[in-house]
Amino acid sequence: MNPASVLAALGDESRLAIVRRLSRGGPLSITQLTEGSDISRQAVTKHLNTLHAAGLTRSERCGRERIWRLVPKRLTEVLHYLDRISLQWDDALKRLRSAVEE
Repeated sequence: MNPASVLAALGDESRLAIVRRLSRGGPLSITQLTEGSDISRQAVTKHLNTLHAAGLTRSERCGRERIWRLVPKRLTEVLHYLDRISLQWDDALKRLRSAVEE
């Protein structure tokens, strides 16, 4: 797992909005993802491909359309990674506080 690729993919506001829509609305087509936004189909496709490369989405053909869904496992893996970093910082801050108070 490479958390950097996931964090980089989520660093774009448009891709983050797509992830939010997929997490709320379930599997959606590019047409559905484009509705109500000011982003073109081509831009949504590009963002979905970036999310796919980071392991955050997957798609399947359904007739003439491609249906995209979120892969929550990748988000969970990154969350655990960030939790470990947070614990390391908490420990470092405790040691610093202890050293300053001595």
